[in-house]
Amino acid sequence: MKPYERLAEAAAPDGTVLTLYRHDGAYLLRIDGIELISTRRSQSEIRLAELACRGLSAQLSVRVLVGGLGFGFTMRTALERLGPDALGMVAEIVPEVIAWNRNPDYALAGAAMLDPRVDIRQADVLALLREHVGVFDAIMLDVDNGAESLTTSGNAKLYADAGIQAAIAALRPGGRVIYWSADADPTFAKALRRNGLTVTTEESRAHGKKGAAHELIVGEKRR
Repeated sequence: MKPYERLAEAAAPDGTVLTLYRHDGAYLLRIDGIELISTRRSQSEIRLAELACRGLSAQLSVRVLVGGLGFGFTMRTALERLGPDALGMVAEIVPEVIAWNRNPDYALAGAAMLDPRVDIRQADVLALLREHVGVFDAIMLDVDNGAESLTTSGNAKLYADAGIQAAIAALRPGGRVIYWSADADPTFAKALRRNGLTVTTEESRAHGKKGAAHELIVGEKRR
Protein backbone atom coordinates (compact mmCIF):
# COMPACT_ATOMS: atom_id res chain seq x y z
CA MET A 1 0.00 0.00 0.00
CA LYS A 2 1.36 3.38 -0.97
CA PRO A 3 1.87 5.74 1.99
CA TYR A 4 0.15 9.06 2.56
CA GLU A 5 2.67 11.88 2.26
CA ARG A 6 1.98 14.77 4.60
CA LEU A 7 2.91 17.94 2.68
CA ALA A 8 1.79 20.90 4.75
CA GLU A 9 -0.45 22.07 7.57
CA ALA A 10 -2.35 25.27 8.34
CA ALA A 11 -4.90 26.59 10.81
CA ALA A 12 -8.19 28.33 10.06
CA PRO A 13 -8.95 31.50 12.06
CA ASP A 14 -10.95 29.48 14.61
CA GLY A 15 -8.05 27.05 15.14
CA THR A 16 -9.34 24.24 12.93
CA VAL A 17 -6.35 22.33 11.54
CA LEU A 18 -6.08 21.71 7.78
CA THR A 19 -3.55 19.16 6.52
CA LEU A 20 -2.53 18.65 2.89
CA TYR A 21 -1.60 15.12 1.81
CA ARG A 22 -0.46 13.41 -1.38
CA HIS A 23 -1.32 9.76 -2.00
CA ASP A 24 -0.66 7.77 -5.16
CA GLY A 25 -0.65 10.90 -7.33
CA ALA A 26 -3.78 12.40 -5.77
CA TYR A 27 -4.06 15.28 -3.30
CA LEU A 28 -6.42 15.48 -0.35
CA LEU A 29 -7.19 17.98 2.37
CA ARG A 30 -8.18 16.83 5.84
CA ILE A 31 -9.69 18.99 8.56
CA ASP A 32 -8.98 17.65 12.03
CA GLY A 33 -8.47 14.24 10.43
CA ILE A 34 -11.66 14.29 8.32
CA GLU A 35 -11.23 14.30 4.52
CA LEU A 36 -12.78 17.45 3.08
CA ILE A 37 -11.44 17.60 -0.50
CA SER A 38 -9.76 15.18 -2.88
CA THR A 39 -8.53 15.58 -6.43
CA ARG A 40 -10.01 12.14 -7.14
CA ARG A 41 -13.50 13.11 -5.97
CA SER A 42 -14.21 16.50 -7.51
CA GLN A 43 -17.28 15.95 -9.68
CA SER A 44 -19.69 17.82 -7.41
CA GLU A 45 -17.36 20.83 -7.20
CA ILE A 46 -17.25 20.93 -11.00
CA ARG A 47 -21.02 20.56 -11.24
CA LEU A 48 -21.40 23.46 -8.80
CA ALA A 49 -19.77 25.80 -11.34
CA GLU A 50 -21.66 24.31 -14.28
CA LEU A 51 -24.99 25.08 -12.63
CA ALA A 52 -23.91 28.53 -11.48
CA CYS A 53 -22.60 29.61 -14.90
CA ARG A 54 -25.42 28.14 -16.97
CA GLY A 55 -26.56 30.73 -19.52
CA LEU A 56 -23.80 33.21 -18.68
CA SER A 57 -21.25 32.41 -21.39
CA ALA A 58 -22.76 34.82 -23.95
CA GLN A 59 -23.37 37.66 -21.50
CA LEU A 60 -21.04 40.64 -21.21
CA SER A 61 -19.31 41.81 -18.04
CA VAL A 62 -20.35 38.77 -16.00
CA ARG A 63 -19.24 38.82 -12.37
CA VAL A 64 -19.15 35.70 -10.23
CA LEU A 65 -17.94 34.88 -6.74
CA VAL A 66 -16.50 31.57 -5.58
CA GLY A 67 -16.49 31.11 -1.82
CA GLY A 68 -13.78 28.61 -0.91
CA LEU A 69 -10.82 27.93 -3.21
CA GLY A 70 -10.34 24.28 -2.29
CA PHE A 71 -8.23 22.73 -5.02
CA GLY A 72 -9.58 25.11 -7.66
CA PHE A 73 -12.05 22.82 -9.46
CA THR A 74 -14.99 25.20 -9.14
CA MET A 75 -12.89 28.21 -10.13
CA ARG A 76 -11.41 26.48 -13.21
CA THR A 77 -14.78 25.22 -14.40
CA ALA A 78 -16.34 28.67 -14.03
CA LEU A 79 -13.55 30.21 -16.10
CA GLU A 80 -14.10 27.64 -18.86
CA ARG A 81 -17.75 28.69 -19.10
CA LEU A 82 -17.41 32.47 -18.93
CA GLY A 83 -16.50 35.05 -21.56
CA PRO A 84 -13.20 36.91 -21.94
CA ASP A 85 -14.43 40.01 -20.11
CA ALA A 86 -15.83 38.12 -17.12
CA LEU A 87 -14.40 38.45 -13.61
CA GLY A 88 -14.26 35.64 -11.10
CA MET A 89 -13.59 36.69 -7.54
CA VAL A 90 -12.41 33.87 -5.26
CA ALA A 91 -12.58 34.18 -1.48
CA GLU A 92 -10.30 31.96 0.62
CA ILE A 93 -9.81 32.75 4.28
CA VAL A 94 -6.75 30.51 4.86
CA PRO A 95 -3.65 32.02 3.18
CA GLU A 96 -1.83 28.69 3.10
CA VAL A 97 -4.55 27.18 0.89
CA ILE A 98 -3.89 29.95 -1.65
CA ALA A 99 -0.14 29.30 -1.42
CA TRP A 100 -0.58 25.54 -1.92
CA ASN A 101 -2.59 26.11 -5.07
CA ARG A 102 0.07 28.47 -6.40
CA ASN A 103 2.92 26.09 -5.57
CA PRO A 104 4.24 24.58 -8.85
CA ASP A 105 5.35 21.49 -6.94
CA TYR A 106 1.69 20.59 -6.28
CA ALA A 107 -0.66 19.58 -9.09
CA LEU A 108 -3.56 21.75 -7.91
CA ALA A 109 -5.15 24.91 -9.42
CA GLY A 110 -2.01 25.68 -11.41
CA ALA A 111 -2.27 28.04 -14.36
CA ALA A 112 -5.87 28.96 -13.55
CA MET A 113 -4.53 31.07 -10.69
CA LEU A 114 -2.78 33.24 -13.32
CA ASP A 115 -5.85 33.82 -15.47
CA PRO A 116 -6.32 37.62 -15.74
CA ARG A 117 -10.04 37.16 -15.09
CA VAL A 118 -9.33 35.80 -11.59
CA ASP A 119 -9.26 37.96 -8.48
CA ILE A 120 -8.06 35.90 -5.51
CA ARG A 121 -8.94 37.44 -2.16
CA GLN A 122 -7.59 36.20 1.16
CA ALA A 123 -10.79 37.11 2.99
CA ASP A 124 -13.93 35.88 4.70
CA VAL A 125 -16.50 35.33 1.95
CA LEU A 126 -19.27 36.79 4.11
CA ALA A 127 -17.34 40.06 4.37
CA LEU A 128 -16.97 40.15 0.58
CA LEU A 129 -20.69 39.52 0.13
CA ARG A 130 -21.49 42.49 2.35
CA GLU A 131 -19.01 44.70 0.48
CA HIS A 132 -20.38 43.90 -3.00
CA VAL A 133 -24.10 44.68 -3.05
CA GLY A 134 -25.80 44.02 -6.39
CA VAL A 135 -22.57 42.93 -8.12
CA PHE A 136 -22.67 39.21 -8.92
CA ASP A 137 -24.51 37.17 -11.54
CA ALA A 138 -23.67 33.97 -9.69
CA ILE A 139 -22.30 33.04 -6.28
CA MET A 140 -20.82 29.59 -5.57
CA LEU A 141 -20.42 28.75 -1.88
CA ASP A 142 -18.34 25.73 -0.93
CA VAL A 143 -16.68 26.84 2.27
CA ASP A 144 -17.68 23.86 4.43
CA ASN A 145 -19.72 20.65 4.39
CA GLY A 146 -23.01 22.54 4.59
CA ALA A 147 -25.33 24.07 7.15
CA GLU A 148 -25.84 20.83 9.09
CA SER A 149 -22.34 19.34 8.77
CA LEU A 150 -19.98 22.16 9.61
CA THR A 151 -16.33 21.28 10.16
CA THR A 152 -15.33 24.88 10.96
CA SER A 153 -17.50 26.67 13.52
CA GLY A 154 -16.73 30.12 12.11
CA ASN A 155 -18.66 29.27 8.94
CA ALA A 156 -22.01 28.96 10.73
CA LYS A 157 -22.87 32.62 10.19
CA LEU A 158 -22.82 32.15 6.41
CA TYR A 159 -25.77 29.75 6.67
CA ALA A 160 -27.80 31.81 9.13
CA ASP A 161 -30.51 34.20 7.89
CA ALA A 162 -28.14 37.18 7.98
CA GLY A 163 -25.65 35.30 5.79
CA ILE A 164 -28.35 34.24 3.35
CA GLN A 165 -29.60 37.83 3.12
CA ALA A 166 -26.04 39.06 2.45
CA ALA A 167 -25.75 36.60 -0.44
CA ILE A 168 -29.09 37.70 -1.88
CA ALA A 169 -28.13 41.36 -1.60
CA ALA A 170 -24.84 40.70 -3.42
CA LEU A 171 -26.67 39.21 -6.43
CA ARG A 172 -27.90 41.13 -9.42
CA PRO A 173 -31.62 40.69 -10.20
CA GLY A 174 -32.13 37.21 -11.63
CA GLY A 175 -28.79 36.00 -10.23
CA ARG A 176 -28.28 32.70 -8.48
CA VAL A 177 -26.48 31.46 -5.40
CA ILE A 178 -25.54 27.80 -5.09
CA TYR A 179 -24.52 26.08 -1.89
CA TRP A 180 -22.50 22.84 -1.87
CA SER A 181 -23.70 20.47 0.84
CA ALA A 182 -22.26 17.11 1.86
CA ASP A 183 -25.79 15.79 2.41
CA ALA A 184 -29.38 16.65 1.50
CA ASP A 185 -30.54 19.52 3.72
CA PRO A 186 -34.26 20.30 3.38
CA THR A 187 -34.14 22.55 6.44
CA PHE A 188 -31.60 24.85 4.83
CA ALA A 189 -33.47 24.80 1.51
CA LYS A 190 -36.55 25.91 3.44
CA ALA A 191 -34.53 28.76 4.99
CA LEU A 192 -33.54 29.96 1.52
CA ARG A 193 -37.18 29.94 0.42
CA ARG A 194 -38.18 31.81 3.57
CA ASN A 195 -35.70 34.52 2.58
CA GLY A 196 -37.32 34.94 -0.83
CA LEU A 197 -35.30 32.69 -3.16
CA THR A 198 -36.74 30.21 -5.65
CA VAL A 199 -35.00 26.97 -4.68
CA THR A 200 -34.15 23.77 -6.53
CA THR A 201 -31.73 21.00 -5.59
CA GLU A 202 -29.59 18.53 -7.49
CA GLU A 203 -27.76 15.44 -6.32
CA SER A 204 -24.18 15.11 -7.54
CA ARG A 205 -21.88 12.17 -6.96
CA ALA A 206 -18.31 12.76 -5.89
CA HIS A 207 -16.87 10.62 -8.70
CA GLY A 208 -18.75 9.39 -11.76
CA LYS A 209 -21.74 7.36 -10.65
CA LYS A 210 -19.95 6.29 -7.50
CA GLY A 211 -18.86 7.88 -4.28
CA ALA A 212 -20.79 9.99 -1.82
CA ALA A 213 -23.96 11.71 -3.03
CA HIS A 214 -23.66 15.43 -2.34
CA GLU A 215 -26.37 18.06 -2.80
CA LEU A 216 -26.23 21.35 -4.68
CA ILE A 217 -28.84 23.80 -3.41
CA VAL A 218 -29.67 26.46 -5.98
CA GLY A 219 -31.36 29.73 -5.02
CA GLU A 220 -32.61 32.07 -7.76
CA LYS A 221 -33.20 35.75 -7.03
CA ARG A 222 -36.26 37.36 -8.55
CA ARG A 223 -35.72 39.85 -11.37
